[in-house]
Amino acid sequence: MSHPEHLQVLTTIRDFVRWGSSEFARQRLSFGHGFEGALDEARYLTLHALALPYDTPDSYLDAVLTLPEREQVLELLRLRVEKRQPAAYITHESWFCGLRFYVDERVLVPRSPIAELIANHFEPWVDSSQVHRILDLCCGSACIGIAAKYHFMDAEVCVADISPDALEVAAMNLAEHDLEGEISLYQSDLFDAIPRQAFDVIVTNPPYVDAEDMAALGDEYRCEPEVGLSAGEDGLALVDRILENAADYLSEQGVIFIEVGNSRAAMEQKYDFLPMTWPEFELGGAGVCCIQARDLRRQQSAIATIAG
Repeated sequence: MSHPEHLQVLTTIRDFVRWGSSEFARQRLSFGHGFEGALDEARYLTLHALALPYDTPDSYLDAVLTLPEREQVLELLRLRVEKRQPAAYITHESWFCGLRFYVDERVLVPRSPIAELIANHFEPWVDSSQVHRILDLCCGSACIGIAAKYHFMDAEVCVADISPDALEVAAMNLAEHDLEGEISLYQSDLFDAIPRQAFDVIVTNPPYVDAEDMAALGDEYRCEPEVGLSAGEDGLALVDRILENAADYLSEQGVIFIEVGNSRAAMEQKYDFLPMTWPEFELGGAGVCCIQARDLRRQQSAIATIAG
């Protein structure tokens, strides 16, 4: 992909963004890890190679690059095409709720619409003044738990994941945000190793990709850890277990937010007896449901029958 003639013809930032975008389209790359399409991702990688922020003013785009800078930009764009990895795995950074996180192949790339719920302090589904304990279950990079801590500085926040690899990344992000000792970290198969306590908010973005969708995933998604995506035939293998036990970890007025993405229809059908609300997101995204602790408790026996 990198040829000497490109260095002669492409001179400005704008040139490289345009060429990178066209190359990404020609190579049929897929997007969905934080950027909407080829142009956005080409801009991000070009500016990242130049140590410039993504929101660099357009007036900079006509700046002429030095020869070493052109080579650096082309190298990043080349990696994106050859490896067919999400850009975040190439740059080892991702943004969630306005915060920067370290990411690599040990964790999913943060992209959940739950960021919007956190930014709104989970209102109106929660009285944010009464939130004292928060659990980020299936935390991956811990982006949800860390963002929640920023918005609820006085709350106790716990993050948990089954993957030791993911927890290594989570620990790196806790250190990066100076939150070591401020957030409790648990290696746990869902609730199994978490000390029993009453959380006011449980937020979970568990694996929820069903078997049919797993089989159809593009290359970029296959770079992500399968343990963070695959969730059985109907996409609800982990959701079933979460619902069975969540009531035991929620306060009286507690609420659980569960992201199920494309498995929403399966969940609504399987748990048609369980009151659930599906927030609408102004910034895009869908497939997150909100369930009150009192409803989980009322329907605990029915839930157990399904999960059993």
